[in-house]
Amino acid sequence: MESYVIGLDIGTTSAKAVLFKKDGVVVAESESLYSVSHPQPSWAEQDPVVIEKAAIASISSVVKKANAKKEQVCTVGLSSAMHSLICLNNHYEPLSPSIIWADGRSVKQAERLKRKTDIYLKTGTPIHPMSPLSKLVWMKENDYKPYQEATMFVSIKEYLLLQWFGVAVVDYSVASSTGLFNIHSFDWDDDVLEIASVRREQLSKPVPPTEVCQGLPIDIAEQMGLKADTPFVLGGSDGPLANLGIGATAPGDVAITVGTSGAIRQMSSKPKTDEKQEIFCYGVADNLWIMGGPTNNGGIAFQWMRDVLGEKEVELALSNGGSAYDLLTKRAATVSPGSNGLLFLPFLNGERAPYWDANARGSYIGLTLAHKKEHMIRAGLEGVVFSLYSVGEALERLAGEPVNLYASGGFARSPLWLQIVADIFGHPVQVPESHQSSAWGAAWFALLAIGEVSSLEAIKKSIPMKQTIEPNRESSEVYQELYKTYRQLYFALKPHFSALANFQRMSF
Repeated sequence: MESYVIGLDIGTTSAKAVLFKKDGVVVAESESLYSVSHPQPSWAEQDPVVIEKAAIASISSVVKKANAKKEQVCTVGLSSAMHSLICLNNHYEPLSPSIIWADGRSVKQAERLKRKTDIYLKTGTPIHPMSPLSKLVWMKENDYKPYQEATMFVSIKEYLLLQWFGVAVVDYSVASSTGLFNIHSFDWDDDVLEIASVRREQLSKPVPPTEVCQGLPIDIAEQMGLKADTPFVLGGSDGPLANLGIGATAPGDVAITVGTSGAIRQMSSKPKTDEKQEIFCYGVADNLWIMGGPTNNGGIAFQWMRDVLGEKEVELALSNGGSAYDLLTKRAATVSPGSNGLLFLPFLNGERAPYWDANARGSYIGLTLAHKKEHMIRAGLEGVVFSLYSVGEALERLAGEPVNLYASGGFARSPLWLQIVADIFGHPVQVPESHQSSAWGAAWFALLAIGEVSSLEAIKKSIPMKQTIEPNRESSEVYQELYKTYRQLYFALKPHFSALANFQRMSF
């Protein structure tokens, strides 16, 4: 009887469960959606109870889709988005919502903390409102009641582990993304804890990604369709797991991921930070770190374009049972690379790497009467990739030139977007069969933890690849010329961003 492994990926907008064969072939996948609430301008919150239900439902659904028996699932690996923060009482009940990476309430605190460069040099987490450190300082300075009453501060993955197993543990990469974790000692940093006024006993115990939890409550196991003693393995955060799941583990292997947000990352055998604070450096496992930078605006920028520019396409897609995104990209594909001189700064949700500026705002630059909807859509897709390319420049400074380029995430399903990546980077892009690389990375750590595979590096033999996208030299030359202008636009407009952001906050 064949055995399977499940990768559970707790993302920003959904919980995805993917059931794999041990060679990486996808048998079934399931996704349960949930929403983000914005109770005040720039706030971004989620209900952890809803997310737990979605996680259970996605596992249950994928087991049923595969018609798998309980005993066939040998293990479950866990992946999660970074930077979430939940205040809990001593019964592990949430006192606050899950405040996610997109939350911008702590802008002032982050601006002040950023002057303390030693924090970043020790933790590898750029100082930004995304980080739990900035959120905790905001809570302290604003007498946030859940903070004052909290027994523990946890991420969404830790919350699930507490509900399912009653253990307070956190894997190294999720701990690293808090801004409270020292990437050199692999422990909570006492000086930074003092800044946040947080005690060690209010945080989970940092553990390796191969840490195993067992003993699901019977009712939850039955809901999931699993045995109660099925081993759940902590894995990591979605970024390093996407690198692992796509095989980008060696020096020079660079992974680009675009889901709701986006990122470009490279593994390293030692931590590297500098005072420019442009990229992150998170611990993953003993002698393994992940370096790179995230953009706030990946698929969420395309979603905005769909909602604002694609009304007719949405109606047509719904009437025909198709995808509005496919229709929009078909229109964009009719436009030549460079969108007839139209550039788009995709900072619709502020920006993280390499600027770490929560006040950054999006812009179309170069609009003329000749530009139509399809130019704006293509410029939007190009702008997201230009943003990732600018992060790649900062990453290359510390990690070296890319040798292999891999694509993962939802955008890997778009031939046009993949071609834009190949053309802007001027490098072939390797694409796997499954775009759920974070789930496969989590699953591989799980297999490693229970002794089913021998090493992290061995995953390269178990990643079914779909295709390689070759760059078009003429398009690359167009993009390199346009990028010279793109890279100057942020700095030219930066003096105006703060005033605009403040006006917008007052207007809502």
